[in-house]
Amino acid sequence: MTMTASVETLSASPTTVKTLVSPGGVEVWHVESNVVPLIAVAFVFEGGSAHDPHDKPGVAQMLARLLDEGAGEYNSDAFQERLAGRAIELSFNAGNDAIGGSLKTLVKHADEAFELLHLALAEPRFDQDAIERVRAQTIAGLRYQQNDPGVMATRRFFEEGFAGHAYGRPTSGTPETVAAITRDDLVKMHQAIIARGRLKVAVVGAIDAERLAVLVDKAFGTLPEARPLAVIEPVALKQVGSRFVVDLDVPQSVIRFGTQGIAWRDPGFIPAYVLNHILGGGAFTSRLFQEVREKRGLAYSVGTSLVSYRSAAMTWGYTATKNERVGEALQVISEEIMRLKNEGPSDEELQKAKDYLIGSYALGFDTSTKIAHTMVQIAFEGLGVDYIARRNALVASVTQEDIHTAAERIFGDGQMLTVIAGRPTGM
Repeated sequence: MTMTASVETLSASPTTVKTLVSPGGVEVWHVESNVVPLIAVAFVFEGGSAHDPHDKPGVAQMLARLLDEGAGEYNSDAFQERLAGRAIELSFNAGNDAIGGSLKTLVKHADEAFELLHLALAEPRFDQDAIERVRAQTIAGLRYQQNDPGVMATRRFFEEGFAGHAYGRPTSGTPETVAAITRDDLVKMHQAIIARGRLKVAVVGAIDAERLAVLVDKAFGTLPEARPLAVIEPVALKQVGSRFVVDLDVPQSVIRFGTQGIAWRDPGFIPAYVLNHILGGGAFTSRLFQEVREKRGLAYSVGTSLVSYRSAAMTWGYTATKNERVGEALQVISEEIMRLKNEGPSDEELQKAKDYLIGSYALGFDTSTKIAHTMVQIAFEGLGVDYIARRNALVASVTQEDIHTAAERIFGDGQMLTVIAGRPTGM
């Protein structure tokens, strides 16, 4: 086993992030903490819904839901009983670019927990009764969502913004595509993605490096080597400047709007992150919150966030307002974006944003699970084991010039892709 260590502290935490490589060659980011007798694991495999078959979106999501529905010699009920009998928490998820999951266990049950994780990853059963149960649940959920204006607005936004691209397909599929997914589709996706060479792992808890290395090999060491995946071509947000309406008979329209973005791996991300906080990411202090809600009472909530995928990035926002006030709300949002781009924030506004983002960062590390998930995400993005220690200094160094450059890249000429679910009037 080889080990290297970062001497930087984990934000305000007294613990340090170390990297270890198990005897089987699996790299792990590790924070040893003996505060409570728990172990939290987060892991992620490169490749997700973007790699679904073109005509069958929903395979990766369905795969993630089935990994703990029976594995090895245990059918679904028996597998869940083993987890419950030791209070082991195991879950899986799928996104556009990755399939991941988390494990939480008491130290005294670690051997069994890592063994069950191994079975779920290496020997999922995909029993037909489990497939049909998950299929029925998924289709029922999709049909229910067809009356949800937020879901429908989001889906249409991606369909238009990434038309013809893998990111434009519905990650959960449709009732029709989910109905067509076969066991063979699930097996092929599992073989393609659940492989050791695609893996990032982070572990936090009361466990030393020597024992952790053994457990990591138990869970991940026998997974197959990765085979090449299809390349997801880079794409920019499309239909910027267009508006689309999803007709739903509701008294309040749900709005999704978006512009270009900057990926987390891009050197310009941190200035874009600070800019977004000022525009719509700062909850009660953001410009959009003040202008749309506080001053005009147009909406209960409004905000923006940065979205970073492997092959795309965007800045997107949300709000909801009465049908007859949609036009007014969109005008206020557009004007505020252009005002921020053309005039920039005041020096005081910029400093307050940086102070908040620096001071609040440690709040995201108050549980072992949060720390593990943050570390595995940073590892997945390739930002380096010292990123957590460097991050606040990066925020502190953002200048007005940096903000101006980020605004030029994101906002451009101020045009947005806008989708409204409802029956807006007066636009």
